[in-house]
Amino acid sequence: MNNPQTKTIAIFAALAALMAATRYNHFGSAFSLPDASLAIFFLGGLYLARQARMALVAFVALIVEAGLVDYYATSVQGVSDWCITPAYGFLIPVYGSLWLVGRWFTLRHSMEGKGLFGLALVAWAASSFAFMLSNAAFYWFSGYFAGMNAAEFVSRVTQYYGSYVLAAMFYIACAVGFQVVFGIIGNQKAGKTTAR
Repeated sequence: MNNPQTKTIAIFAALAALMAATRYNHFGSAFSLPDASLAIFFLGGLYLARQARMALVAFVALIVEAGLVDYYATSVQGVSDWCITPAYGFLIPVYGSLWLVGRWFTLRHSMEGKGLFGLALVAWAASSFAFMLSNAAFYWFSGYFAGMNAAEFVSRVTQYYGSYVLAAMFYIACAVGFQVVFGIIGNQKAGKTTAR
């Protein structure tokens, strides 16, 4: 898989499959994995940024897929639509922030040695920011929390922080570990670009 376009398509297909397999269940269960959406958009920026022509198309396609999975889950599978509110549109900048941070990292840093430690810190910070931003948007724009003060909302939301961010970190670690062990994705060192 030395062709950059072939790699890009394979990575996109893997991310899209992971979205389809996990998005409908936020927390996971004995029969399903937790939602990988935060990790998917971070990894998309991390691995697809060098193919500039395809990166925007991949981002938009993953956003559309997320919406379609949510529609299917709420309309066909009977999953609660409680989260589908005016705040739902804020998921686009939330996921965009993850994508941009992944892109920023891959264009400037190595995914070897100390770079892996930096990647872990950046992934944690980006996932934490995305979690906080999505929850703040939900608090302000969902229409559910008019009588709740910010401190009470934060105390409720923080109980979910660990599970969401740890799930994202788990998926990111698996993807990067796979790359490091098998070298499938190729060298992601800053300065070595395959963008056209």
